[in-house]
Amino acid sequence: MAKDPKFTAREIAQIGWYTARMAKRGIASQTVYQGDLEKKVDRIIDTARERTEREEREAAQAKNAKRK
Repeated sequence: MAKDPKFTAREIAQIGWYTARMAKRGIASQTVYQGDLEKKVDRIIDTARERTEREEREAAQAKNAKRK
């Protein structure tokens, strides 16, 4: 499994909100569809992972540019 990215405060709040909604749906019934909320959480995690990778690449490029 890939390492977890650094999350912004907004992303942490969104994941918490969606997790709470999933818990609420789970309490309501065990057969309630939660795939929509799971997709939203996955999208937030993917976006954070892409942002973290982009920031690391930009930092490496800046470091290399500094050397030249």
